[in-house]
Amino acid sequence: MALRCSQNSCGLLALFLSLLVLVVSLQCQVASSAVLLSMKHKHNHVNNQRPMVQKTNQSICSLFEGAWVRDETEGYPLYQSSSCPIIDPEFNCQMYGRPDSDYLKYRWKPVDCELPRFNGVEFLLNMKGKTVMFVGDSLGRNQWQSLICMLSAAAPQAQTHMVRGDPLSVFRFLDYGVSISFYRAPYLVDVDVIQGKRILRLEKVDENGDAWRGADVLSFNTGHWWSHQGSLQGWDYIELGGKYYPDMDRLAALERGMKTWANWVDNNIDKSKIRVFFQAISPTHYNPNEWNVGQTTVMTTKNCYGETAPISGTTYPGAYPEQMRVVDMVIREMKNPAYLLDITMLSALRKDGHPSIYSGELSPQKRANPNRADCSHWCLPGLPDTWNELFYTALFY
Repeated sequence: MALRCSQNSCGLLALFLSLLVLVVSLQCQVASSAVLLSMKHKHNHVNNQRPMVQKTNQSICSLFEGAWVRDETEGYPLYQSSSCPIIDPEFNCQMYGRPDSDYLKYRWKPVDCELPRFNGVEFLLNMKGKTVMFVGDSLGRNQWQSLICMLSAAAPQAQTHMVRGDPLSVFRFLDYGVSISFYRAPYLVDVDVIQGKRILRLEKVDENGDAWRGADVLSFNTGHWWSHQGSLQGWDYIELGGKYYPDMDRLAALERGMKTWANWVDNNIDKSKIRVFFQAISPTHYNPNEWNVGQTTVMTTKNCYGETAPISGTTYPGAYPEQMRVVDMVIREMKNPAYLLDITMLSALRKDGHPSIYSGELSPQKRANPNRADCSHWCLPGLPDTWNELFYTALFY
């Protein structure tokens, strides 16, 4: 993300932060409590239901309601990890020793229809000369890399070029003039660094937004970073209404940041020319009790380690992510709502799809310890390929 400010604002904020050290305990506790009470009260009245399902054809198909079915055809998986060198180690489960492969043989079956078969060449031809940009956190990067692998498998002879950067990485299919980009912005709103302190600005998105204007298709996501604590927390202070807080209610902060993003999209994006998507909250699977409801046997692990099959049926027995209620509410309130790619429930059924301990992010010693399992990201090939099949369907059907 862009990390800069004007000379005047930097000077004023630096002075303020110096004074803040002396009064932070009293001021922040009082102010943060006020914000928490005023905003959290609103959350207590948010509808506790799943978001309304969006449909490609209101009379025929609910894309995001259905079940996982086993598919033994040669069509799945849609590519091999060995033939797609851009996959990051943290997503490359087969390379890092995952012993099972059945998780690659499931496809999503909506209740009332079949998903169109993904056609990568059709995607490239339809998007000729255009840019698709994923914006968000590592789950957006997960989907970005999946789409590149799917398109590369469909057009293996195409000339390509990739530039990795931070915050922007770009993969180009030169023969088609198509760019598939990823812009890293875990909160969507801006984070500025001033005198070594990271300031999460809940009401500012301009510096990130400057990079998004040129895309023809934008797909946003956020969620996971808002709940991080300790060393994983991505900010030192939160700025809201001209005041600075060391912490606040995380759902309230997510709501305010999402509204800033939504207002920016409504005021800066011409929906007649640019398609805007929002990827719903990607669920985690760290608590086996959520999918082993009523089981009396003692669980041998405390996460997704060892899971090799999806949950059967159409609903997840565990809790629905609270963050999803915020996302759904904010998108509904937009003047021109983004298309909600509602992958939360279908992904919740895939407890088997995570890297677990089979991640290049872990040393061999750590991979020997199931307590280190990654039950947040997804293997590639794997679940994000289905996200992109749904993305493809929403774009072209």
